[in-house]
Amino acid sequence: MTSTTAYAAHAPKAPLERTTIERRAVGEFDVLIDIKYAGICHSDIHQVREGWGEAIFPMVPGHEIAGVVREVGAGVTKFRAGDRVGVGCMVDSCRTCANCEAGLEQYCTGSGGKVETYNDTGKDGRPTYGGYSRTMVVDENYVVRIPDGLSLDVAAPLLCAGITTYSPLRHWGAGPGKKVAIVGMGGLGHLAVKSADALGAEVTVLSQSLRKREDGLRMGAEHYRATSDPKTFEELDGTFDVVLSTVSAALDYSAYMSLLKTDGALVNVGLPEEPIALDLFSVVTGRKSVAGSNIGGIAETQEMLDFCAGHGIGAEIELIRADEINEAYERVLDSDVRYRFVIDAATI
Repeated sequence: MTSTTAYAAHAPKAPLERTTIERRAVGEFDVLIDIKYAGICHSDIHQVREGWGEAIFPMVPGHEIAGVVREVGAGVTKFRAGDRVGVGCMVDSCRTCANCEAGLEQYCTGSGGKVETYNDTGKDGRPTYGGYSRTMVVDENYVVRIPDGLSLDVAAPLLCAGITTYSPLRHWGAGPGKKVAIVGMGGLGHLAVKSADALGAEVTVLSQSLRKREDGLRMGAEHYRATSDPKTFEELDGTFDVVLSTVSAALDYSAYMSLLKTDGALVNVGLPEEPIALDLFSVVTGRKSVAGSNIGGIAETQEMLDFCAGHGIGAEIELIRADEINEAYERVLDSDVRYRFVIDAATI
C-alpha cells in the first residue's frame, strides 16, 4: 500500500476536505498514474449528497481523470512510464460475460457488475477512490491513451461527459442526413453538440433560455431554441431523429416525445433523482422509443478520444484549485459554469 493526498467527503452532504488515502501497491498488470487533472461531474455531487441512494464514505469522487504514467507492473504491455493516459467511470468488470467480451464493459452482467471508479468496492474488497487525488493505481485494461492532440486539462472531462454523449450519438446513428436535438447546454450538452456536429448531423440545442445561444452556435449547433417558449414545441413537432437529453431534472417527457419523427428515439443520459412520468400514448403514436445510455466501453472510449483529437474537440473548462471544490459544487447546482470545472491535481 502507498499513501497519497486526496479530497474526500466523510459523510453524506459533508464538505470535501483534504485527507490521506491508501492506494494498492502496483500489481503485475497495474498502471500507477500521476493525476494531473480531474473533472467535476454532476454525478459526483449526486453521489456525495446521496441523491441516487446510499453511498460509501469516506468518498473520494472523480471519474474524469487525466494524467501521466509513473510506473507499470511487470506484465503490462499497453503502457509505459511517461504515457499520457485517462481513466473514466469504471476500473474493472467481470471480463467474461457476453457484454464484457463484446466491449460493453459498462453493461457488465457478471458477478457484481462493473467496478465504479469511486463509491464502489473493488475485487480486493476495498472501497474504490476516485480522481480527486494525486495518484491512482488501475489495471491496464481500464486505462485509455490520451492522444497528443489533446491537452490533458480539456481531455479530462471527455472520460465521462465526452463518452457519455458520444456513445449514444454513435449508437443511434447521428450523422449526415439526421436531425439531432440536444437537451441542455451544460457539461454534457456542450460536448454532445460538438460531437454531433463533427459526426455530420444537423444539430439543434433545446435549452431553458437563449442565454447560451452564441456558445451553442459557435460549438456547432445550427439552431438554438428555448424550451420555455411554447412555440418551440409547436414548430418543432415531428422534427428529430434523435433527442438526446443531458439534463438531470425531470422533464415533460411527453412533450419531448412529440418532437420525434416516426421511429425516433428520446435517449436519456441525464439521471433525475426522482422517478419520471410518461404518457405511453406519446410513444405508441409514431413507433417511438424511450431509451438510455451509460458511458461507453473501453474500446469505444479510446475511439472517442481519437475522434475528438482528430476533430479538435475538447471540453470548455474552468480550471480550479482543489480548495475551490466545494464552491464549484454550489456553482454547478446553480448552472454557473461554462462548461466543466477541472481540478488542477497539483493543488491537492
